[in-house]
Amino acid sequence: MGMTVKKGKAPSGEKDLREMASTLRRWIVEQSFRSGVGHIGSALSVADIMAVLWGSVMREPGTSSPGRDRFVLAKGHAALALFASLRWKGLLTEKDFGQYCRDGSPIGAHPEHAVRGVDVSTGSLGQGLSVACGMAFGLRLKKNPARIFVLMSDAECNEGQVWEAAQFSAHHGLSSLTAVVDLNGLQALGPTRDILDLSPLAGKWRAFGWDVVEVDGHNIPALLKALGAGPGKRPRMVVARTVMGKGVSFMEGKVEWHYRNLDAKLAVQALKELGGGK
Repeated sequence: MGMTVKKGKAPSGEKDLREMASTLRRWIVEQSFRSGVGHIGSALSVADIMAVLWGSVMREPGTSSPGRDRFVLAKGHAALALFASLRWKGLLTEKDFGQYCRDGSPIGAHPEHAVRGVDVSTGSLGQGLSVACGMAFGLRLKKNPARIFVLMSDAECNEGQVWEAAQFSAHHGLSSLTAVVDLNGLQALGPTRDILDLSPLAGKWRAFGWDVVEVDGHNIPALLKALGAGPGKRPRMVVARTVMGKGVSFMEGKVEWHYRNLDAKLAVQALKELGGGK
């Protein structure tokens, strides 16, 4: 099962971004199968969000430019979606991408800042937003106009540290900060509403002083509008309703694909559904 899709071109419109998202999903499935490492469903649910951010919205992402927009993958277990985006941007080679979760490779199950294009090492849920707050506050002190984008999971909002960061960023008016919650409704042990109900999630963020937008997390035009809006006076939260395992019928909305691995038969079926198999 070879990686037949090559480095992507720079998206120029909604059609190109949809193509990018589809390519990211194929790469995620291919590499997950090769490595035998899960978290596929979580990576697939954010592919459209990643395509819009990395393909259109963020300025010079993953580069060493001081004015680049920064990205924090707070839900670090979806690292394959980030590594696929880095590959698309040419920041990771196909060979390096293929080292995912191999012994001695820095391309692991969670992002490491030693990897080119990764701004922050993540994986401990609840900490990503706090780190992003510090980055945004520090950049303001330096009068640097760079923006910070954070991608969180919905279950991550169970962590108290998230709400401490929410208060801090609203109090200080960190308008360069945009967070996205991947609201796929599932976590490792079951539906999020059964583990610790977060609803109404948008209302909670508004109560904490954030500008809040609710979107379909698989709708490219809606994501472009929500994520591409210029800074206001407050931090922005984009609550993106998504589907775990989006694009693969037997994964969609199934909690087991938070951690389950693919066998050869299922990998072929998944790639066929994603337009990358025979």
